[in-house]
Amino acid sequence: MTQTATDIAARASRGSVAVSLEGVVKRFGDVVAVDGVDLEVREGEFFSMLGPSGSGKTTCLRMIAGFEQPTEGRILLGGEDVSRMPPYARDVNTVFQDYALFPHMTVAENVGYGLMVKKIGKEERRNLVAEALEMVRLSGLGNRKPGQLSGGQRQRVALARALVNRPSVLLLDEPLGALDLKLRQAMQVELKDIQQQVGLTFVYVTHDQEEALTMSNRLAVFSHGRIEQVGTPAEVYESPATGFVAGFVGVSNVLGEDASRTLMGHVGAMTIRPEKIRMDLDRSEPLDPDDVQISGTVTNVVYLGAVTRYQVALRGMDDSLVVIQQNLHTSSMEALDVQGEEVRLVWARRHARPVEAGAGASEAEGRSGEGS
Repeated sequence: MTQTATDIAARASRGSVAVSLEGVVKRFGDVVAVDGVDLEVREGEFFSMLGPSGSGKTTCLRMIAGFEQPTEGRILLGGEDVSRMPPYARDVNTVFQDYALFPHMTVAENVGYGLMVKKIGKEERRNLVAEALEMVRLSGLGNRKPGQLSGGQRQRVALARALVNRPSVLLLDEPLGALDLKLRQAMQVELKDIQQQVGLTFVYVTHDQEEALTMSNRLAVFSHGRIEQVGTPAEVYESPATGFVAGFVGVSNVLGEDASRTLMGHVGAMTIRPEKIRMDLDRSEPLDPDDVQISGTVTNVVYLGAVTRYQVALRGMDDSLVVIQQNLHTSSMEALDVQGEEVRLVWARRHARPVEAGAGASEAEGRSGEGS
């Protein structure tokens, strides 16, 4: 039965827990891949595990699937301890980045393979396969071979093959990583629509913060085998708990303790998103009592079409800030002409958030090109 986003959100808010990790540690020899993770994924939600390469997110997914066993702690599915249970005995299915389709089988045979193993009757199997293919918008392609399909279509086949078994939890390991940008963005929307349609719990691993923000009801940000923060996309983006989260989820400025104290009167580091900062060239813009201001010099300009990114060195400080402004009335030449100019930066005090000392934006550079 098709379920609305409201239905799924209501189920998730009632607190039914689909997946629990309790004090989970995973060691590979002397390497600690997962270091004491506690996590709950609610029934019916789209939950993402986000982090750079080597952060522990994929290892956690593999432990939920049963491909790895925890060194310490427990994995629970629907309240049942499955920590030592083999993958085939768990009510989960996994979708991988490389699709893992059988090239000699048709699309319909690939989708129905798991049902055949379960000895589901031919007629029922045919109906379930047709329903799954319709769900992923591949009706009419059942007789084709995987080699005759595009990358996006093959990914849909892999998704249909996992969905046809109606698992309690669907695990997705970087499933869109092999697709080009436009197709990946289109599939993000489709995946979310399918998840809402079927009402299953999706646990999604990605290093791409845009994917996590676009699709998730909630997400966990991983770093060095630990969870830095769990929350809704808005909570994680608007109120990052640590400097690492501020730098990894989107682009952010982390003000050091000296700059925070001077500008904000705050003891400790603070973060401010680039789009929250206004850049005033002629300093004529009136200020609100809540506004913070400082002068600086534009040291770098990157014109990106819809927006321009400016790097501004703050006067009298070692810090610099990134400012992103929409090009509503600015051409590329006008944007580039600002380089070297002295400007005034203004932001509302409420948009600056305190963060724990530690990793900042610099540690998250290159995140869009990292693996799982």
